Amino acid sequence: MIREDMGFLVILSTAPDLETARKIASELVSRRLAACVNLAPGIESIYRWQGAVESSQEVLLIIKTSAEKHDQTLKALTELHPYDTPEGIAIPISSGLEKYLSWLSGSLGEDCDSLG
Repeated sequence: MIREDMGFLVILSTAPDLETARKIASELVSRRLAACVNLAPGIESIYRWQGAVESSQEVLLIIKTSAEKHDQTLKALTELHPYDTPEGIAIPISSGLEKYLSWLSGSLGEDCDSLG
């Protein structure tokens, strides 16, 4: 079902290793800033850093949260992250299974009735 302005986001970030990614994910879920964080190890990132093209093995964090908790989540991500400039980009969720979105809302400590 497609719904306008559902109020949920996916935030993408990367971490240098699985241990760091697990620590960040566990803390975000414990603080109810994320309902779920998927960890995808084994990605390779190619990027420009301090004038040079770099490459590194990283772990992708796929963070599910609400628009309401966006700022708090990014603040916590910055606080928990070892990188000077961690990735933190948000993508709005425009569609999803109602039962999953209700679970997501409840996991964040929000009112499930807001889903309609």
